[in-house]
Amino acid sequence: MRSSVALPHEAGVRPRLPYARQIALIAVQLALVAALGWFCLPQRLGGRADWVMVSGTSMLPRFHTGDLVLVEHQASYHLGEVVAYRVPKGQVGAGDVVIHRITGGNGRTGWRMKGDNRTAPDLWHPTDHDVVGSKLLRIPHAWFVLRLLHMPLMLGLFAGFAAFFLIVFGDGESADDDLGAALVEENGRWE
Repeated sequence: MRSSVALPHEAGVRPRLPYARQIALIAVQLALVAALGWFCLPQRLGGRADWVMVSGTSMLPRFHTGDLVLVEHQASYHLGEVVAYRVPKGQVGAGDVVIHRITGGNGRTGWRMKGDNRTAPDLWHPTDHDVVGSKLLRIPHAWFVLRLLHMPLMLGLFAGFAAFFLIVFGDGESADDDLGAALVEENGRWE
């Protein structure tokens, strides 16, 4: 028995790829993850970059408490550059991360550092080994967003909104809906 339903390619309509949108979306997501991995992979995971949260007033007016700074490890650093460094071992505050400007010295024997809002230089003289990286990007007031993301209520609201938008604006069509419509068209009823 021959069906009277015209298939899309017979009706002159170009058949669409059923998964083209999903494949494109996955490709874009993978590209975004790869770019973030390339530029923002933390040093603890083998990357060149790290994030530093500014705390204090030593770098006013350029950096404020709560700013998030992306720093990247460089082969060498120069005078006037803003860098984040770990306080060298064996000194008070060892391991703490400080973000200040290089005012003198060198990477082998130790850099002289000073905050822009300070009159005296730092007590520490970090070497290139202690430097986490130089400033690439500053995100002002990032502490507020990070604080919101640590609240369970806000995470639940974000998840709820995401589910709502997926349901309301999602592509509600499926292959079963197309098959059902073809059966109704052919027989005039569901079977």
